Amino acid sequence: MQKFTRRLALTTLSSLALLGAGHALAQTPNTYPNQPIKFIVPYPAGGATDALARMVAQKMQDNWQQSVVVENKSGAGGTIGANQVAKGPADGYTVLFSIVALVQQIPLMKLPYDPLKDFAPISRVAISPSVLAAAPNLPINTLPEFIKMVKAEPGKHSIGSYGPGTSAHLQGALLNTQTGLDLMHVPYQGGAPLVTAMMGGQLSSAFLDAGSSKQHLPKFKLLGVTGTERLSWLPNVPTLKEQGLNSYEPMGWFGLFLPAATPKAVVDKFSAETQRILKLPEVREKIEAMGLIPGGETTESFAKVMKSDAEVYARIVRDAKITLN
Repeated sequence: MQKFTRRLALTTLSSLALLGAGHALAQTPNTYPNQPIKFIVPYPAGGATDALARMVAQKMQDNWQQSVVVENKSGAGGTIGANQVAKGPADGYTVLFSIVALVQQIPLMKLPYDPLKDFAPISRVAISPSVLAAAPNLPINTLPEFIKMVKAEPGKHSIGSYGPGTSAHLQGALLNTQTGLDLMHVPYQGGAPLVTAMMGGQLSSAFLDAGSSKQHLPKFKLLGVTGTERLSWLPNVPTLKEQGLNSYEPMGWFGLFLPAATPKAVVDKFSAETQRILKLPEVREKIEAMGLIPGGETTESFAKVMKSDAEVYARIVRDAKITLN
């Protein structure tokens, strides 16, 4: 009886091993993908994240001849959708399409996943610089003039953001700590009310997302841009780095992720396909028309960007003593 039980157990284990091997075999580069792929966008439909995800999904579907659907799973600052992918099957068929907030949230929130360990970065799809803009009614034109004005009028000036913990909030806090300014942080729910407040003179300044705010930028006094290079369509606006400010190298980004345990062969194939798509002239033209910079680096390069960005944002949060209540 014991021999029979042991033989049965060994047979069962062997069968399970074969099933596992068969599943792994099904995910080799030669056969992947062989079922529909789902993009999880952790934000509502209609925004830039959703639009970019649908553009990439369509190109991927056309080439792979396999259904690629986009599902919006918004809530809790994007953590609900991200958690679904982090805890989901690591087979290459559930993909996260997220933004830089994924790493910005690390020092600000208790997350149910580790953004740097629980995901396999695929590639940035698009990169979004920020532009430090001042209200049109202010009697200044350059960053040094702005700093001098604010210091001469303590307690009078403000800096807006798209909400607590957003890029604009962190960048504004960094400006205060680096220059000794006392700009009051005023959070808004989205770009439209923020731009309206700037135009009406109720708000002195803000770090505006270059993509979503591109059409509004000519209305303001532009003092500097994030990143390491000037924008091709704003050649006369110097980078903040050029003007002596540090830690403004990180820019916003939109990127693709698979669960960390996804087989490397699948990650590499998904990355190669994403890079192919982002080299297509029509895709690059659409991304640039949105005021964004096309991405398309390797998984290794994207992983380095994430790690570096996470370190910078953690330092900003710590130095400015930012908390989310």
